[in-house]
Amino acid sequence: MNKIPMTATGEAKLRAELEHLKKVERPRIVEAIAEAREHGDLKENAEYHAAREQQGFAEGRIQEIEGKLSHAQVIDVTTIPESDKVIFGATVEIINCDTDETVKYQIVGDDEATVKEGKISYQSPIARALIGKEVGEVVVVNTPSGEVEYEIDSVAHL
Repeated sequence: MNKIPMTATGEAKLRAELEHLKKVERPRIVEAIAEAREHGDLKENAEYHAAREQQGFAEGRIQEIEGKLSHAQVIDVTTIPESDKVIFGATVEIINCDTDETVKYQIVGDDEATVKEGKISYQSPIARALIGKEVGEVVVVNTPSGEVEYEIDSVAHL
């Protein structure tokens, strides 16, 4: 299977979530199942079925995170010498050539992408257009509403 690029911050968040699921949620769910079993008939016990459902979700998420971490290629952009070239993990400031609006994005892995926080997936149309380009270049991004031109204003390794 292919390696999944991920920032060091993204890896730390996934490891923290995995730790929480294994050490906090899993024991809490096991305790809820044991308590529900004490109430008797399991066929009509809603608490038991709800706890078992929670257990299924938690175990599924644990397996999903472990799978992602096992295939992760962690890229710590702060260890890479800064240049004017846009790479995975870099924070890029771009200017819309039509509206002069400035936007700042960090290019991250799929699991870390949150547009509200200014983090976009490396597979998004904007990131694909930006990666490999340098400060001062104009890139054309295909959007649902048509083509938009952006000029790369700055690149930082934060």
